[in-house]
Amino acid sequence: MADTNVRSVCVFCGSRPGVRPEYREAATKLGAALARRGLTLVYGGASVGLMGAVADAVLAGGGRAVGVLPHFMDAKELGHPRLTELHRVDSMHSRKALMAERADAFLALPGGFGTLDELFEIVTWAQLGLHRKPMGLLDVDGFFQPLLALVRRMVEAGFVPETQAMPFAVEPSPDALLDRLLAGPTMPVTAKWLKDGQQT
Repeated sequence: MADTNVRSVCVFCGSRPGVRPEYREAATKLGAALARRGLTLVYGGASVGLMGAVADAVLAGGGRAVGVLPHFMDAKELGHPRLTELHRVDSMHSRKALMAERADAFLALPGGFGTLDELFEIVTWAQLGLHRKPMGLLDVDGFFQPLLALVRRMVEAGFVPETQAMPFAVEPSPDALLDRLLAGPTMPVTAKWLKDGQQT
């Protein structure tokens, strides 16, 4: 059954377009799918790279796009000029907090260090029981397969519980990924952390 509480999706993605045209194509298809389903985009507020591509596609489809941009980035004229809402904040920490507050689900497109920073902070919050929102990866051309291999390695090394070996929904298609996010949380409920650092 679809999670009727999901009305907005936070998208983490690159401020650069990447070298493969498939990355921008996926961002555009995702934005169109969000607009078609009536889901609000929440993202970092920039007009460049994959960030700009997904926002442009949402707006072109008549959807809502909410951006959150630190002042220092806005001063460099990176802010998207046509968003439904653009919130200017004082820091990167404030940016992530407001995006998390405004979103009912999270997904990542290909990107760099900033994308991974945002993604893993959200995963960590889920692991600690601070939210139960679904999380996903749009695996364009196998982009996230090395990351998934690293997660499996962390499980094998004993740093991540086996029950959390796959905290994301992973799909190559925007519509398939959105279907899974709308189905509900992707991280299992965790038991409390014990003093010795183990879980039960």
